[in-house]
Amino acid sequence: MREVLGGKLKERSPNAVTSIVANEAGPATFQAGAPMLQVRDLQTSILKPASFSLSAGEALAVRGPSGAGKTLLLRAVADLDPNEGLVTLDGRDRSTIAGPEWRRLVGYVPAEPGWWAETVGEHFREWQAASACLRKLGFSEETRTWPITRMSTGERLRLALVRALMVRPKVLLLDEPTAALDAASEAAVESLISSRIQAGVAVLWVTHDEAQAKRIARRRLVVEAGRVCQETDQWPAT
Repeated sequence: MREVLGGKLKERSPNAVTSIVANEAGPATFQAGAPMLQVRDLQTSILKPASFSLSAGEALAVRGPSGAGKTLLLRAVADLDPNEGLVTLDGRDRSTIAGPEWRRLVGYVPAEPGWWAETVGEHFREWQAASACLRKLGFSEETRTWPITRMSTGERLRLALVRALMVRPKVLLLDEPTAALDAASEAAVESLISSRIQAGVAVLWVTHDEAQAKRIARRRLVVEAGRVCQETDQWPAT
C-alpha cells in the first residue's frame, strides 16, 4: 500500500470483472488505458489531499471502514460538497464545466438515492429507453406505475442506477450499489455495470465486500480516517 499524494498513480492495470462480464456490449470503441478522470490534491475539511487517475473502461474499488471518508471522496469528485484541488475529465478542468453538465458526465449514485415524485415512471424522461436495463435488473413494465413508497431499499438502489445510466455518464461514482441486494440481484447489477465498463465508462465503486472488490477491480483506493491510499491486488485475473 502507498499513499496517493502529489501525483497520479503509476499503475494502470486492466479491470478484472471477468466472471460476470456481459457479452452484449460488443467491441470497445475507446482507447484502453487512456486516462479519463484525473484527480490531484483533492481535499475537503475532512478528506486529506488525494491524487489518483481512472482510465476509460476501468473500475477502481474504494474500500475502508464506515465513517472513513469514502462517501466524502465520491461527493468531492462529483463537486457536491466544498472542496479544493484539481479534477479533470478528458483533459478538461472541472472548473470550466457548468455544474449540471459535470454531474451528467460524472454520475453519482448515492447509497440513499433521492426521489421527488410519487411514481417510478416520473423519474425517467424516456421510459422505453430505460426498459432494457430495467429488465436486466428484474423490473417489468408495470414498475413504471409503482408508487415510490412501495419500493424496498434494494429496488430503489437498482432503479437509481438505471436512472443514472440513462444520462450516459463517462464516469460513474457508485456508493455501495449492491449493499441491500440478494445474490441474484447483486450479480445482475455487476453484470450491467460491467457491460458499461466494456463500452468505456470509468467507475469508482465503493464496496465493503472484499470478494466484490476482487471481482470488479485490480486497483483499490483505501480510505482510512480521511486519508486515501492505493493498493494493487496481487491475485491473477480469472
